[in-house]
Amino acid sequence: MNIAILNIKGEDTGRKAKLNDKVFKVEPNDHAIYLDVKQYLANQRQGTHKSKERAEITGSTKKVKRQKGTGTARMGSVKSPILRGGGRAFGPRPRNYGFKLNKKVKALARKSALSYKVLEKDLTIVENFSLDQPKTKSYLDILNSLAFNDKKTLMVIPEADSNIVLSGRNIPKAKVALASDINTYDVLNADKLILCEGSIEKIENILN
Repeated sequence: MNIAILNIKGEDTGRKAKLNDKVFKVEPNDHAIYLDVKQYLANQRQGTHKSKERAEITGSTKKVKRQKGTGTARMGSVKSPILRGGGRAFGPRPRNYGFKLNKKVKALARKSALSYKVLEKDLTIVENFSLDQPKTKSYLDILNSLAFNDKKTLMVIPEADSNIVLSGRNIPKAKVALASDINTYDVLNADKLILCEGSIEKIENILN
């Protein structure tokens, strides 16, 4: 599959990039995508929530009333969960929400996400570029040239380039990622996926 390569002014360079069908034209697997996104979001959770259970409440352990014969619920002390100011029954504890996912499922999810972008014509390929200095306006000019200024975009660059990363960092709907670091969530979350020419080979090497 061939897609036209644009320059950063949005003009066609006359060249075409050849995309590997095993990465960019697979039949999307929605369940693999669901699992990978679920894992990504689970890993974002801090899991530092904590409530005090009855053993951790400060208070008297004197029995409030006799065990039987009152007609109401039994209670051993003022820490009982049924009382105001008592402990929390089955409250949250600090924990890790992460779970294991097989490598091949994660790879299939990323291939599926990329294939969706190709199917929906939301994939744009630009030739490799660099910026002289970190400047937000320079990055905005590139997005304006591509007519993506009001869209959520994910730009994938082949190598770490601090000037490009810093230029795009302050734009709310723009994100810059390395080809080796792309994930299913970021690809699907973006309205438009912009691949630098050099990042195609890196993605194909990782996923193929």
